[in-house]
Amino acid sequence: MAKQKTRTNIGKRKVAFSLNAPEAKRVAVSGDFNKWSPDTHAMKKDENGVWHKIAMLSAGTYEYRFLVDGQWWNDPKNDRTCWNSFGTQNNILVVHAHGRARKSMGRNATH
Repeated sequence: MAKQKTRTNIGKRKVAFSLNAPEAKRVAVSGDFNKWSPDTHAMKKDENGVWHKIAMLSAGTYEYRFLVDGQWWNDPKNDRTCWNSFGTQNNILVVHAHGRARKSMGRNATH
């Protein structure tokens, strides 16, 4: 029997997150799209030490960071950031209704 698409994913886009952290034991992507939950979007490590997660997100602008073994890291592949209430920076992700999510490419990583 064919798997039916759930209503919760209608109108959502696949967004791929990845982070090179071969020494890490646990990595999650957290942001306002999951109420900053450290458990909702746990990532999986591949054989090269790169962590991956696909999230289904509605169109909009989101702030996010990676939680690596209990420490907040910014996305080294995304130079779009904004200040948060803790005096550090979050990454910004824009998900369009059509096309791809936009994360600028850059090398300004902040752990």
